[in-house]
Amino acid sequence: MQRLQTRAQFQAVLAGSTVARTAHFALHRCALNGLSSSSVVAAPLFTVDDVWIGAMVPKRWAKRAVTRNAIKRQIYNVSASPEVVLPRAAHVVRLRAGFDRQEFVSASSQRLKAAVRAELQQLLARASGARPS
Repeated sequence: MQRLQTRAQFQAVLAGSTVARTAHFALHRCALNGLSSSSVVAAPLFTVDDVWIGAMVPKRWAKRAVTRNAIKRQIYNVSASPEVVLPRAAHVVRLRAGFDRQEFVSASSQRLKAAVRAELQQLLARASGARPS
């Protein structure tokens, strides 16, 4: 599994389709081979035909850096687990809504990590059944 690193890679994947959503996350996918215009443009950006993953956790939805980093760690750990089978494509997991600060008072609590992990497993399970565009 490869990680997205450049802005151009993230933009290419976000231009692709959204394949799964949960209450807090969205998963975007861009096929690495095929006939879609986004994959033709993305071809030089992704040099290895493998599963690519990126995480976007904006300050708008997670104000504290410790929270953003904890969520990103969970995204990468859950996506690397052997139970998750993603197709060979580029993927971006994007936080699209904030977690309730009244319910999760601590910026990096075990309850928050468990809630994020459970929702990510649900998101990736939905995505593994979705066909690439």
